[in-house]
Amino acid sequence: MALPIYKSDDNDLMLMQTAWAKQINPIIASPLNQGVLLKQVSLVAGDNTIDHRLGRDLQGWQIVRLRAAATIYDKQDSNQLQSRTLVLNSSAPVIVDLYVF
Repeated sequence: MALPIYKSDDNDLMLMQTAWAKQINPIIASPLNQGVLLKQVSLVAGDNTIDHRLGRDLQGWQIVRLRAAATIYDKQDSNQLQSRTLVLNSSAPVIVDLYVF
C-alpha cells in the first residue's frame, strides 16, 4: 500500500503530494504497521504452536501483555510452517497478548 497521488494541473499540489509520499510511504510499508494483535493466547509450559494469521512469513513478535511470570522465547529457526505459525516456548502456563508482524 502507498499514499495515492492524484493527477492535477496544479504543479504545486503535485510537488506536495510527491514530497508527502516520499515521507509517508516508508512508514506505511513498515512490517510493524502490518501486524495482528492476538489477544488472550493461552500458553502451556513447553512448546506452543500459534496460528499468527498474517498470511505471510512472520517477521517478528512482541508480548504486549503478560499475565503471569514466565520466560518466553521463540523456536522459529526450526519452524517448518513460518508462513502460518509461530512456535513459542514458555517456562510456565501463562496467558499473553501478542503483536505479530
